[in-house]
Amino acid sequence: MTGTDYYVVLGVAPSATATQVRAAYKKAALRTHPDRVPSDSPERAERTRKFQIINDAYYTLSDPTRRKEYDSARQAHGFGFGSGASTASTAFDSDEDIPIPDPEPSVPGGFPWSSFGFSSKAKNKAEEEKFEREQFGDVFEEMLWEEGMAENGGKPTGLFWSVVGGLSGGAMGFIVANFPGMVAGAVAGNRLGSVRDAKGKSVYAVFQELPQADKARLLSQLAQKVFSHAVGAS
Repeated sequence: MTGTDYYVVLGVAPSATATQVRAAYKKAALRTHPDRVPSDSPERAERTRKFQIINDAYYTLSDPTRRKEYDSARQAHGFGFGSGASTASTAFDSDEDIPIPDPEPSVPGGFPWSSFGFSSKAKNKAEEEKFEREQFGDVFEEMLWEEGMAENGGKPTGLFWSVVGGLSGGAMGFIVANFPGMVAGAVAGNRLGSVRDAKGKSVYAVFQELPQADKARLLSQLAQKVFSHAVGAS
């Protein structure tokens, strides 16, 4: 794979801690997630490209061994190892797009991008996308847990169902319709949450089954919370 500096992609300095890298990934993934736009949106392809690069960056930098190997290769190829984060980091205080440059053409003797990211582990594109979903799903559940919308095990709480139910009548209808025999009059968030919990579904599994419009609104609401926390902590 060709591409840009993974530290630039996440908007962190090469000296960033594991916690800072994870926090940067949360914000970057929420900004670029393809589900924040309609399925037929012309923006979706570009969002998917950026989301994939961000996932590759986090996959590489979140693991100590992979990060050490990446840093060694990065330093050997003269990537300005001692410099700080790029101007991409300046957008981290707002819900704005991330200026990830187009990948650079591959050249003989260039940086060994193919050794890093999901492409180095996945056997094909489908498997690569599976890894990306699992990685984002793990962090997504963590973010919902921080907002009180998920339990430690990733199961939805009553608050999660209240938010989902408030997004649209369609979302609530989906939840009820998914359980034949349920009485429509008992559509309280906590009640539906307890039914869902009994089925053992994680918040991310439920999220993936929501209508596209509700996915977009839920991601936007979560992004606003995450970004406001970042600004308040800075």
